[in-house]
Amino acid sequence: MDQLPRPRLGISACLLGESVRYDGGHKRDLFCVDLLGPLVEWVPLCPEVEVGMPIPRPSVRLTGRAEAPSLIAERSGEDWTARMAAYAEQKVEQLRRLGLDGHITKKGSPSCGLERVRVWGSKGAPQRDGVGAFVAVLRRRLPLLPVEEEGRLHDPLLRESFVERVFAHARWQRLVKEGLTRGGLVAFHTAQKLAVLAHSPEGYRKLGKLVAGLKGKPLPELGETYAGLLMASLAVPATRGRHVNVLQHAAGYFKEAPAGDRRELEEAISDFGQGHVPLVVPITLLRSAARRHAADYLLGQAYLDPDPRELLLRNHA
Repeated sequence: MDQLPRPRLGISACLLGESVRYDGGHKRDLFCVDLLGPLVEWVPLCPEVEVGMPIPRPSVRLTGRAEAPSLIAERSGEDWTARMAAYAEQKVEQLRRLGLDGHITKKGSPSCGLERVRVWGSKGAPQRDGVGAFVAVLRRRLPLLPVEEEGRLHDPLLRESFVERVFAHARWQRLVKEGLTRGGLVAFHTAQKLAVLAHSPEGYRKLGKLVAGLKGKPLPELGETYAGLLMASLAVPATRGRHVNVLQHAAGYFKEAPAGDRRELEEAISDFGQGHVPLVVPITLLRSAARRHAADYLLGQAYLDPDPRELLLRNHA
């Protein structure tokens, strides 16, 4: 694979240690700052501060219906709904022009929460069925953008999935920026095949069919359709069984390799399938075998290096 691009990610500023929360504090996240931070370019923002709320400030909350809640200051009752909506539309357009590859939000925030944000009705306990006022606009306006909460990134599988999508999105944006061509799209898809197969066999088939029918179709429209299918496919959680299927498929490229090499790879795949070793073990053997036997197709697969190895995302059992 070519050198990985450096993704540009939006992030709730409090997660980087900026003291912008309603109480004047922050929620510095170690993964975001110490592990992911050196490998990406951050675009920090705090919708509540940028819309005009002070630090510290009265806390705000979502009220009304989850589909269209209001953003209200708890004590004073001041309504920030219209101002937040206007700000969000303008800010998301700025972020679109910046070419973000992903966004990390603050869990539970009435402006930045991604899911299960508390929405207060007229009476009784709040329902956890809301989306933060800013993030709702972000997701509507940038539907392909990988978005995740910092709390969910503590789950190894969700973390791996999010970061893989971020770097796939960055690769795609680099291709488009360089000038999308039919040949470039075919080469990009070829490199993504095994990664997509590990997530969604259905997406794999749809993308293959789309690329096979390239001839005679408008390229910009085709590119948008391809990108949408790609990101939707990668958003489907990869499973151990699908990983095993991909690894066995890749191992088929070494039928002429020495029996000892084939047996070592087969044992590693079997051990991974039974949960005895992490994914990094068969992947490392596969990468090594591809180099020894000049398996250029495999060496070009994003599946072998979907994201920086420094993150150790495939080292969990």
